[in-house]
Order: sequence, then structure tokens, then C-alpha cells
Amino acid sequence: MELVIGNKNYSSWSLRPWLLLSYFNIPFEETRIPLAQARTHELLAEYSPSFKVPVLIDSDLIVWESMAICEYINETYLNGQAYPASIKDRALARAYCSEMHAGFSALRTELPMNIRAMRRVKISDKCEHDIHRIDGMWQDALNRHDGDFLFGNFSIVDCMFAPVATRLATYNIEVSDTSLAYMDALLSLTAMQAWSASATNEQEVIAASEVGSSRA
Repeated sequence: MELVIGNKNYSSWSLRPWLLLSYFNIPFEETRIPLAQARTHELLAEYSPSFKVPVLIDSDLIVWESMAICEYINETYLNGQAYPASIKDRALARAYCSEMHAGFSALRTELPMNIRAMRRVKISDKCEHDIHRIDGMWQDALNRHDGDFLFGNFSIVDCMFAPVATRLATYNIEVSDTSLAYMDALLSLTAMQAWSASATNEQEVIAASEVGSSRA
């Protein structure tokens, strides 16, 4: 099985299935295609029908979208354990994933993923609203379940929100103590530490994602 990803420093969508595979120790080969480079489109054409990352290649199957990849991994290799056991919790977990997948456009735009940076930014009211919504979602899930993760055990939901945790850390965004503890648990995972270490060592720079001013 092969997972094609973009830059670990910038590619939030690549992180999601990579984290799921890595956390559950599912063997896979990693192919990294740096984004926004002269040959990016040409290289992506070899793997991705959408010319985007991530892409999962498993024998004769090609899946090119993060949530679809995570769902496939869960059903094929994890016997469903990457979602909560409870039917009601699974429904809510999928709602969390769907909202993250489709929403929070202001946060995505104003706080691009940039793991190796420590920045300050001035955010808009819309971005503040996105942050407040995510903080509330996290608190609600964490207060309903035992354990360090949103639905108790680590799940696809945590993979979907992992890039948000990196963003909030990069830009030193204020959130509740409950959400801070969750961020710490998520960012301290061995897999997340490995991804972040690789991101820090990357040399490529995508100017559009280098926003804000440096902070000490």
C-alpha cells in the first residue's frame, strides 16, 4: 500500500490519512511530492486523477480524497475500530468529520498549516467564529467521554482535527484549558512527533502559507 502526500509542513489533507495509518501501525510506503513546485503537476499526474494529494494506492485501487481514504482504511484494515463503538457516537463522530471537511474556511485561509513556524497573526471575526466553534465542539466531545481524545479512544475524528491543532499551536491561538489539554495529547503522539520532525527538516517554502510575523 502506498500513500502519496504533499509537504509535511504545509499539507493538512495529507496529514490526516498518514496519521491514521501510522497510529495503527498499518504498513505503507510513503511518496512525497512537494507542492507548488515547477514539476508538481507533472508528478501528481502519475498518481492522482484529481492532481491533488493525498492519494492511496492499494493494489488496483486508487483513492484520492482524505475522508474516503480514512473510511477505506477503517473498513479494510481496522475492522471499524477507528470510529466509536456506539452507533450514536459514530453518528456524531461523522458529523464532526463532515463539518471539519467542509467548513471553517476562514480558519483555513487565515491560519494555513505551517508546522515549523511560530507566528502571530491578526484574525478576522469570521476566523474567530471558526475557532470558537471548534473549541466548543472539542469541549463538548471531551466532556462527554473518558480518555484523551474527542470520542475517548483515538479515531478518525482526531485525524481530521490534527491539522487544526498544529495551526492553533503555530499561531498561539487562545482556546479553553480543555482544548489545550486535547491539543497536547494529540501533538504528543509518537506519529505526530515524527510527522512534525520531518516537516521541520523540509526545505521547500510555499510563500502563500508563510503568513504572520515571527514570535519568540
